[in-house]
Amino acid sequence: MTREISPPPLKRRRLVHQSSPETKSHSFRVFSWNINGVDAFLPPTNSKITTFFKPTNSPSGRASPPKTDHETTSNSLRAFLSRHNWPEVLFLQELKIKQGDCKTVAALLTAINSPLSKSDVLSQERTYTLDTVLPRDKYNVRGFQGKLYGVGTIIRKDFARGHVSLIREADWDLEGRVSIVELKKGLGQDRPLALLNIYAVNGTSNPYRSPDTGKAVGTRHDHKIVFHSRLRDECLELEAQGYNVVVAGDLNVARGVLDGHPNLRTYPSQHCLNRADFNAKFFGQEDNKRARAHVRTSNEKQACLDAIDVFRALHRTERRYTYHPRTAHWGSSCDRVDLILASKRLWEEGFVLSTGILDSPQERGPSDHVPLWVELKGTG
Repeated sequence: MTREISPPPLKRRRLVHQSSPETKSHSFRVFSWNINGVDAFLPPTNSKITTFFKPTNSPSGRASPPKTDHETTSNSLRAFLSRHNWPEVLFLQELKIKQGDCKTVAALLTAINSPLSKSDVLSQERTYTLDTVLPRDKYNVRGFQGKLYGVGTIIRKDFARGHVSLIREADWDLEGRVSIVELKKGLGQDRPLALLNIYAVNGTSNPYRSPDTGKAVGTRHDHKIVFHSRLRDECLELEAQGYNVVVAGDLNVARGVLDGHPNLRTYPSQHCLNRADFNAKFFGQEDNKRARAHVRTSNEKQACLDAIDVFRALHRTERRYTYHPRTAHWGSSCDRVDLILASKRLWEEGFVLSTGILDSPQERGPSDHVPLWVELKGTG
């Protein structure tokens, strides 16, 4: 991959301190990754897949553990967590688990928490909870025997015990696309924090059917526009309740010219409308200008979250991408469609410390997306 496509990561901001999970920290990290199906991450895992997850120095933050014999383990997600020094939160998108498949959900939890070696002690700082939201729309989730969509929220047990108040679904989401983590007031902030794990609708010309009747009532493009509105309204309601909000996941939209290589997708034209709609509903003029985002001039006023795209706020015009299709040579065709958004108040008060995109074939692993992460100020 050329330097223009994937420049070296910028130096991270100096933190108050950097420490292992065993000691008090002044920050916590949220990772997000569209894994494009959970099957490749469940034991027994093909050895070709596990090589993607050998522990190395982590570009995402604190020093990683040294390499050991557990590099060949089949528990790929646990090796990923280990390599990135046990982050507090990991959001997964596109699980592709059928509603009611408790066996696969249990296997995923086992894979996350199975020790990699004798030295991998299952302490509270190295074991995780798992909460899944799976599709329950019988008319719009019919392909692949219902193994579509779905999100998984993985939280380190010590962090969950100390800071998580509630993990819930959004009642308007029937396709397994939204998981909401409401944190307790604290973490050094005067407001509680809500973390949203999102797998947004991918706009296509395929029909969208009424969940009640099964009758076609538009296209998946139309459904995407509605999804934007509902997600924005959910975030605005959380802010009205006093929460700061962080949205992380696969938003299925490249915001502007900086976010597509070699070109931003403009055909069919509905992709341009979807992009402009997303930018108008989630970002204000300042952020859209900074991101060189695609917007439309309109006299119609609508509610806006006025959030901050943290990658663009910290890395400005740097070109990094999260979607790297396996049908193309690495770096030849890619987009930044996975995003992390933060309430403007959270940004202005200095709670967003650093962020990055782990854009390498190794980090992509068996998926077609790479992980991304944000580090937020907290009291550990």
